[in-house]
Amino acid sequence: MRGDGRANDGRANDEARKVTIETGFVRTADGSCLIATGNTRVICTASVEESLPAWRKASGLGWVTAEYAMLPASTGQRKRRDGVTKDGRSVEIQRLIGRAIRQAVDMRLLGPRTITLDCDVLEADGGTRTASITGAMVALTLAVDKLMRTGKLKVSPLVHQVAAISCGIVDGVPCLDLCYQEDSHAMVDMNVIMNEEGAYIEIQGTGEGRAFTPEELQVLTGYAGKGIAHLMAAQREALGDRASLISSQPVMVAASGNAHKIAELQTIFGDSYRVVSMSDVGFTDEIEENADTFAGNAVIKAEAVCARTGLPVIADDSGLMVDALGGEPGVYSARYAGVHGDDEKNNDKLLEKMKDVTDRSAAFHSAIAVKFPGEEPLVAEGICPGTILYQRQGTGGFGYDPLFLYEPLGKTFAELTMEEKNAVSHRARACARMREILEARSV
Repeated sequence: MRGDGRANDGRANDEARKVTIETGFVRTADGSCLIATGNTRVICTASVEESLPAWRKASGLGWVTAEYAMLPASTGQRKRRDGVTKDGRSVEIQRLIGRAIRQAVDMRLLGPRTITLDCDVLEADGGTRTASITGAMVALTLAVDKLMRTGKLKVSPLVHQVAAISCGIVDGVPCLDLCYQEDSHAMVDMNVIMNEEGAYIEIQGTGEGRAFTPEELQVLTGYAGKGIAHLMAAQREALGDRASLISSQPVMVAASGNAHKIAELQTIFGDSYRVVSMSDVGFTDEIEENADTFAGNAVIKAEAVCARTGLPVIADDSGLMVDALGGEPGVYSARYAGVHGDDEKNNDKLLEKMKDVTDRSAAFHSAIAVKFPGEEPLVAEGICPGTILYQRQGTGGFGYDPLFLYEPLGKTFAELTMEEKNAVSHRARACARMREILEARSV
C-alpha cells in the first residue's frame, strides 16, 4: 500500500507499474503492439498510406496522425462505442497522441505518405493516453522498419524516441504511474511526455483537488523522468535491432553519387550527422557543374539538392592539379578522359601526358560546401601536396589515388588505410575546417 487511497501493489512512490510490450500483435498491420502497463492494456497499430491529406499535398512532407478509442468492455461498465462523432475526451487524447509522436519524425524524410496510429484500449486502469503514446512509438517504428525492408524508404525518418507516463499527488503524496484507484483520489493529476534526450514534449498538469507547489512539480517531473527511462528501455527491448532506426543525429545529405566519397564524409562527420546519399532521399536529377573552381561547383551541387529536398546538404568538389600541366585535370578530374567516373581511363590519360615530364609535383584540392535551408552556403577548402608516380601503386581508394604519392608516409593514397587517408587527405583537411565553421555556427 502506497498510502490512503493508493493501490495495494507494493510499489514505491517513484516506481512505475510493470510494463510489457508484445510486438506484431496484429499481423495485418504495418506495425503493431500490445502494451500493458499494470492492468491497462492498449492495442497500438500503424497503417501506412502512400498519399497525403488534401491540405498537406503541396508540401511534399509526410504526415503522422492518430485515433484513440476505448472498447466497450474496457471499463467496469460498458462504454458506448464512438459513433460518427467521437466524444470530446477521445478527440482530445488522439490529438495529444498525434502531437507527441510527430515529434519523433522528420516529415521530409518520411516523404509524401501518411502513417495513422490507432490506439484501442482493451482494459482501462489508468494511464490509457500515456500507454497509447508509448505503444504508438513502437508501432510506428515497426511500420518504418517495413518501409525500409520493402525499399520504400532508404533513410529512417525517426529522429527521436518518445514515451509518456502519468504522475500525481494522492493524499498529499507525490506518486508515479497512477492506476485508476489512485487517479480517482488524486489531488493533482499530470501526464508527462518526453524524448530520449530528457526534453519535454508536453506536460499536462491539473490541480483538481488543490494547487501544487513548484517543489511538488519538481518532484513529479523527476519521478516522470525516471519512469519514462524505464518505459524507453522496454520499448528498445521489444524492438530489438529495430531500435537502431531511431536516431537523434540530424541528417546531412551528401550531394554525390560516389560511394567512396560518401563513406569518407560519413567517417569524418558521423559523430555529428547521419550522412546519406542524395539518392537515399529521392534526388536523382543531373546537376550541371559549370563553375571554373572547385568551390563554385561544390556550391552549385549543395544549393541544387537543398532546394529540392529541404534538407541540409554537404557537397564536395575535388580533383587533382598537376603543376607541369598548368593545373590539369583540375575541375575536369572526374571526366578527364571524357567519361565521368572512368578512373582507369583518367589515370591512363594522366600517365600519357606525364610520360616525358620530370616535374611530378601535384596537389589534391577539395572544396566542401554546406547548405542549410534559408542560409547562405558555407565553404571550406583543403589542399594535400604530393607527387605523381610513373605507374600505379596500391589497390585501395579511387580516382587518381594509385598514382598520387603522399611523401610524408611514403605511400600512395591507394596504399593508405581509410583511417590514414582521412587523417591527411585534401578532403579531410577541408572537412576539418568545415567542422570548425559548423561548431562556430552552432554557438
